[in-house]
Amino acid sequence: MRTILIVGGGSAGWMAAAYLHQALNVPGLPPRAAITVVESPDIPRISVGEATIPSMRHLLSVIGVDELDFMRATDATFKQSIKYVNWEHLDNSYYHHPFGRTRRQPLDFAGVQWLSSDRKIPFMETCSEQPVICEMGKAPLMMGPWDMGAPLTYAYHMNAQKFADYLRDFIVPKGVRHIYANVTDISQRDNGWIAAVNTDQQQQLTADLYIDCTGFRAKLIEQTMGVGFEDCSQWLLCDRAVAMHAPYKHHYPGMVRPYTTATALSNGWVWDIPMQSQRSMGYVHSSDFISEADAIKELQAYQGPGCEELPVRTVHFKVGRRQANWQGNCVAIGLSGGFIEPLESTGLYLSDLGAVMLAEYFPNHDDHMEAMAFRYNRILSNRFYEVLDFINMHYCLSKRTDTAFWREVQKPERINDRLQAKLAYWAKKPPSMSDFEDQLLPGQALQSMADNPFMQDQRVPVDTAALWNHESYECILYGMHFDSEGYRQRFGQNRPPLQVHPYILQRLQQAHGKLPLHHQWLQHHVGMGQYTTAAQPKGWLA
Repeated sequence: MRTILIVGGGSAGWMAAAYLHQALNVPGLPPRAAITVVESPDIPRISVGEATIPSMRHLLSVIGVDELDFMRATDATFKQSIKYVNWEHLDNSYYHHPFGRTRRQPLDFAGVQWLSSDRKIPFMETCSEQPVICEMGKAPLMMGPWDMGAPLTYAYHMNAQKFADYLRDFIVPKGVRHIYANVTDISQRDNGWIAAVNTDQQQQLTADLYIDCTGFRAKLIEQTMGVGFEDCSQWLLCDRAVAMHAPYKHHYPGMVRPYTTATALSNGWVWDIPMQSQRSMGYVHSSDFISEADAIKELQAYQGPGCEELPVRTVHFKVGRRQANWQGNCVAIGLSGGFIEPLESTGLYLSDLGAVMLAEYFPNHDDHMEAMAFRYNRILSNRFYEVLDFINMHYCLSKRTDTAFWREVQKPERINDRLQAKLAYWAKKPPSMSDFEDQLLPGQALQSMADNPFMQDQRVPVDTAALWNHESYECILYGMHFDSEGYRQRFGQNRPPLQVHPYILQRLQQAHGKLPLHHQWLQHHVGMGQYTTAAQPKGWLA
């Protein structure tokens, strides 16, 4: 049996501990891993509301938790979409990026059909029922057994700190060892690998594999192993967030939205995440364009009167990734491995991915370590750049000119070369599935990773569409009316109206009668409290 020491708790540490323990120690088979988590009792944890993507349901399923228990313990609600407000223009316009989409058979020409129509119906409403279901405020589940055909795809909003505590309390009784102690120093072998982690409790903790979940401190992967950091802030300019919670006791808006809202403000955007007892809001912004004091004022203005006394906390971050997530016998998972602002709810996803891939490439012997790290680093780096490109696109497609920030993010030098190649190609043809077959498009720079001493695989990064395929790109492109003039010239001025597919209309009719309001489902199934509706906050767009 191999031993694993996870340094650092929080969401990343306990996700890794719980997933690896359950995935590697399968009943009926010889156990493969003994896991210890050493967690500082003194380092404060970042407590914000977290939005997830559907992959979270896989992680929870492997760990073996009950969905209702999980939701009760973490203040969780359902998430079916992200609603983008004011990203194209400062006019309260919006579009949805839902989790579900109807795929017409045998060929899906939804994008072309929308482009060649009068476009009076938002694109995603022509190929998904979930934007309208979200606007109706409906839950993705019925009160009783499901009988609406294909299920709706969903994820969760939750309290990240409660999530970490829930996973800890769930997995420690199953055999994961938990130590509260501060790491004082780390000793290394002659070959540079980690030999032991020493604590202020006079403990010397040894393992075959060490997982760094120490957040931005990167105590193992950077401070000990010396793995450098690739700065990606030239593509994503935001480097701060001011965050606050609005408890429903005094700030309940009358419903719990079954989606995340991302509203573009003057110099960034606000996440608005509804949970069972409060809303979590955070203004992600660039300190080069707005002061912290002004960012706080703008966040308070978004929420509306009565929030001036709510505590506001500032989070500093840097956008980028480790030059390798796995070096020697050390693996970085979570913020120690990299960070991209949470515009598409990928914060917990990247920690999830790190744990899932480590279970797949788990080294059974020390001499397997290098081979497993080779593939692990390739996959994690490819996925990081896939996320970077997709989020970069949200900014550069904006047509806002009301502030210097929005004018800056649209400049060509703020668009990375992979994304530039994609957009140039999709101005010639709509995105399609085969565009991601090896993802090499005309005009894309063939820059390898040869300048990265920690990556054995020097090939150009590849977007495999493992997270977002052509359908997701269509959602953002057409939600923000990408290349409208070019397509207008191609399809002409007098375009016919577009009819919504009868299947979607049928689903909406069923949803209206069968799906409960989101807060009603939560009150009935997981015990959400009853709250008195306050005056609707300024940031609330029903």
